[in-house]
Amino acid sequence: MLAATDAAAQEGTGAAGPALSRALEPKPLPFNAKSLNGLSEKLVVSHWENNYAGAVKALNTVRERLRSQLASQDPPYVYNDLKREHLIRTGSVVLHELYFANLGGDGKAPAQLRSTIARSFGTFDAWESEFRKIAQGLGGGSGWVVLGYNEHLQLLENYWLADHAHNPPHTRPVLVMDMYEHAYHMDFGAAAAKYIDAFFANVNWDEVAKRAAV
Repeated sequence: MLAATDAAAQEGTGAAGPALSRALEPKPLPFNAKSLNGLSEKLVVSHWENNYAGAVKALNTVRERLRSQLASQDPPYVYNDLKREHLIRTGSVVLHELYFANLGGDGKAPAQLRSTIARSFGTFDAWESEFRKIAQGLGGGSGWVVLGYNEHLQLLENYWLADHAHNPPHTRPVLVMDMYEHAYHMDFGAAAAKYIDAFFANVNWDEVAKRAAV
């Protein structure tokens, strides 16, 4: 998912593999920010520039510091503090990319995908009702709602994520919704329910269908 260049290769050092040396670049929005229904261009651009691109920048900084600290004689817990930030920033980058990629559509799920989701939830409406309920519970706070395919259980489930760092294991994200206030407050203030409606009106179900293929 990440657009990247190999920083070590650029510097000609060859000192580390990409797990330590890769520098990331923000991915452009996959839609025209003016085109969304009920989500303003100002909100979307601010979200992309300040939160997503900011997370990419922060992740690059953390990666750079990890490289410099790898040979340090500092206690290991100093390095692990950076690894914690590495986990958080990585989660933010990946979840934001998935979030923006599943926007820009008309909000109309095709029949085949509705049937796929219904196989796990009984009906498509039952799935949507639970997804919205989780989102409403996060309103005014922070976190993510994710419809994911659990590869281990071989089951689509909705997940509540408190932050960027905690995700269900062995699960492929299918539909990702940002419920941090930065995703909606500029347009809706505390009215998170209105943002949830606007999110559903703009879901790119073609992208969701690609992720949901089982």
